[in-house]
Amino acid sequence: MASSSSSSKSSCFQCHDSTVNSFRNGWRLRNGERAHLCYRCACVYEDGRFCETFHSNDDGWRDCESCGKLVHCGCVVSFNQYFLLDFGGVICMECSKKNLILARNRRYAREFQTDPVDFPDLAKKVQSDSDIQCIPRTNKSVLSPLFEKLLTASDADIRTGRIVIPKKYAETFFPEISEPKGLMMNILDIENKEWKFAFRYWPNCGSRTYVLEGIREFLAVKKLQAGDTVTFYRVEPGGNMAIGIRKTSAVKLPHQVWHLLF
Repeated sequence: MASSSSSSKSSCFQCHDSTVNSFRNGWRLRNGERAHLCYRCACVYEDGRFCETFHSNDDGWRDCESCGKLVHCGCVVSFNQYFLLDFGGVICMECSKKNLILARNRRYAREFQTDPVDFPDLAKKVQSDSDIQCIPRTNKSVLSPLFEKLLTASDADIRTGRIVIPKKYAETFFPEISEPKGLMMNILDIENKEWKFAFRYWPNCGSRTYVLEGIREFLAVKKLQAGDTVTFYRVEPGGNMAIGIRKTSAVKLPHQVWHLLF
């Protein structure tokens, strides 16, 4: 967590202590800035105990669909601690990672006719330096990360050609839409190529399920699979949206020698 020796804020965002001289950066606010926290509140946030400490009596707590652990989904502080499932419910980040590793191991176990329990944790074999692809930038442009989406099997299904965008991100970072048909958006990829996607929503029991449609060609060209990650950015100046990818499904496997499977 980055520190700042001084802050334009006169008091801690959480406890409102105005006697401190320096603040640490907390979570990202809706206006794009970071919450400024005193040392005590920042330590609780960085240890992952913020909601448990300060929001234990608040609404918005939900059970993880996998392990049953309570996760606070009622505020922006815990955005990075869980995933919204496509058809309702949440799963904590720890269970999401475990399920991804298990699913991947089962897939490769079938490929090599071995027992999944004897397989290594393949996630540790990801070549992050070569797999992470960044959108090219110029000296005059700045990329501000907005959010990441771990692709589910349905997201990566080329037959459907759409990615579900979690409601909290859709309503925070995407244009406001008043009708289900939504609107068309031009989004840049890592090679500065412009793609045209449809941002719309499905009415869902009084709520909305937001989707980015028309991505069949994008999925095919980028060879995206379940378990890969897409990251959405804001390009400044201009405010355009951009999308980057991180290939976590392409890992090295033991088969006489390590090689890449695609």
